[in-house]
Amino acid sequence: MKKIIASNFKTNHTRKSTKEFIVNVNSFLNKNNIDNEVIIFPTATALDEFVTVSNLSVGAQNAYYVKNGSFTGEIGTEQLDEFGIKTILIGHSERRHNIGESQKDITLKYNYYKSLGYKIVYCVGEPLEVKEQGISQTLEYVFNQFDGIDLEYDNVIIAYEPVWAIGTGLTPSIEDIETIHKKLKKKLQKPLLYGGSVKPTNLAEILAIPNVDGTLIGTSSWNEEDFKSMITTTNKA
Repeated sequence: MKKIIASNFKTNHTRKSTKEFIVNVNSFLNKNNIDNEVIIFPTATALDEFVTVSNLSVGAQNAYYVKNGSFTGEIGTEQLDEFGIKTILIGHSERRHNIGESQKDITLKYNYYKSLGYKIVYCVGEPLEVKEQGISQTLEYVFNQFDGIDLEYDNVIIAYEPVWAIGTGLTPSIEDIETIHKKLKKKLQKPLLYGGSVKPTNLAEILAIPNVDGTLIGTSSWNEEDFKSMITTTNKA
């Protein structure tokens, strides 16, 4: 299985800098015969057709489960179709915890985009207060995030991101990541990414963990040269 490396831009980069980033990374992949699967999730305002891009996928960080309609501040498939977007990030902890998306909301979104054949990167993970209760409580919390989610869907990638490690600089121990990924792999036979304070300095070690099929990276992937470096590291894993 090819390793997967995905970049979540969150609320960063402009339309101009996003286009430069994606075009340059695409060229880098072509020139260096990179065999990774590379996905980039720009902001909604930076989506474009990216007609010269052939070596990576561009996805939406979020969209509502409609084609169009009266949903102020949201985008639907009418907007995604304009740019040929067929990949979407669903269930990210910042939307669960900061925006208040419920498991019901997330399930509706998942089922809608599944029905349209989108590639879905589906995120799960636990906050610090759950992690501190121990492994049993952590697994129960994480497994509950699969309620209503069809894990038999062919085009889904799972991303495990401990909430307390996202953007904090804190990274679970190798043993912690290995334990969770082993348990998750017993539940699902899908590509399984790790996310949470992944950096160029710890990427190789994380990719060497059994059952880690790639990474979903935030902050450390926003610099083009750092992301290229991590793509190269992933290609060697």
